Parts: sequence; C-alpha cells; structure tokens
Amino acid sequence: MFLSVFCMHRSPTGNLVPLDLEIEATVRRNRAERRRKLLQDRTVASSLEEEAQSFDSASSYSPSSRESTTDLPEASVMAVEHQHRVTLEDYSSCSMPQFFTSIVRPEVQAHNINYPHSLIHLIQGNLFHGLPNEDPYAHLATYIEIFNTVKIAGVLDDAIRLNLFSFSLAREAKKWLHSFKGNGLKTWEEVVEKFLKKYFPESKTIEGKVAISSFHQFPDESLGEALERFHGLLRMTPTHGFSEPIQLNMFIDGLRPQTK
Repeated sequence: MFLSVFCMHRSPTGNLVPLDLEIEATVRRNRAERRRKLLQDRTVASSLEEEAQSFDSASSYSPSSRESTTDLPEASVMAVEHQHRVTLEDYSSCSMPQFFTSIVRPEVQAHNINYPHSLIHLIQGNLFHGLPNEDPYAHLATYIEIFNTVKIAGVLDDAIRLNLFSFSLAREAKKWLHSFKGNGLKTWEEVVEKFLKKYFPESKTIEGKVAISSFHQFPDESLGEALERFHGLLRMTPTHGFSEPIQLNMFIDGLRPQTK
C-alpha cells in the first residue's frame, strides 16, 4: 500500500495519477506526435489553398479563352503579351491635338468665305491686350461696330464674330483665349460671357459702383463738365445696376451748393 501511494503524484486538477517512470521516453513520444499532427495540418491547409486558387483561375477565364491560349504557339502568346505591355516610351510619347483653336468653326451655308482685307485691318487696329487699364466693354462695342459694316451672304453675324474674334486680341488676351480646350467655345454669347468674366470681374463692378455713388463736383468744374464725367463713370461700369432716378439723385447730391 505504501509503495502504491509513493508511485502516485497529484495532477494540476488535484487528482492522484500514476507516476511515469519512463518520463523522457514519454516526452519524446509526445513531441513526435505533435510534430506529426502539425505537419498534417499544414498539408491540409496547403491543399485547400491550391483548390481555392484553381477555382479563382477557373472563374476568371472562360473555357474557350483557356483553350485558345493553350492552342496558340508559344511565340504567339508572347506577342500578345507584348502588345499589352506598357513601357516608358509609351509615357514619353505625345499625341497630336485634335483641335488647334479654342473657338469652334461655325457652320455656314456659304461654300467659300472671303473676308475683306480692310476688315482684318480695322480689327487689328482695335487690339485688346488684357492690360488693367483697358476697357473690355469698349473693345466689344468697337468690335461689333466694325462688323456691322460687313454683310456676307449665307453667313450669320455671330459666325463672322466667332471666326475673327481672335484677330482682335494680342499678348496676354490671346494667351487667355488659347487656354481653353480645342473647340471649347461654341457660341458668341459664350465667348462674350467668358471674356467679360475674365477682364471685368465682380471686383471691378464693386469699384465702379463706389466711384459712381461717391461722385462729387470739382471746385473748378462746370456743370456740363461734371455731368460728362459722371456719364463717363456710368459707361466705365455698365453693370452698376443703378436706375435712372437713383443716378439723378447721386449726381445732384454730388454737386456743389453754388451749382444746385
């Protein structure tokens, strides 16, 4: 009885279990069993992964495409792959633009259009450079005034204005017109809108309204001279938005007491 108790030891759960007299051999057997089980688990996982990859490949390519690829000679397959390969040369090459002008060429009924040389000469005598002291409204008014003297059979007025508007611009204004994508401007109204938005923005309108509303007659200025200068302020800012009664009140309020 004493020998039986001596050959027992207590497990972590508190129960008495027989003492293993060949503990080293048992440890080796346990380690070998764990390695065998681990190797078996890895083999199963590898098999599952290969099956998943085979399924993905089958779903990505149709049977007909696989058969056609395998039937092709090796040289043909390499040629197909070479066609889809992107090289540095592809990125460095440039393509020619489809359009070279920003304004689309309008369709006209006339077969041939011959613009008089005198018309081109008048247009280029009224160049707009895009400088801060230039008046875009005055430029457009003069431009339209020149075209009102010309009529071409089968050609609308807006078509003529579109075709020759670029000849009335120079330097920075010409660069601005060319900044639009090819054939991006299709109507005369669109050209005028973008031209005024560029060279007469909202800030200029605010400055003009301030100058009009703060008008005052100079000490040595006659009534006629003051009125002409006031009208000049109105012309400089066509988008002021003041009605005629308000304009009259502003002008009278700006006069000297001796003039009123």
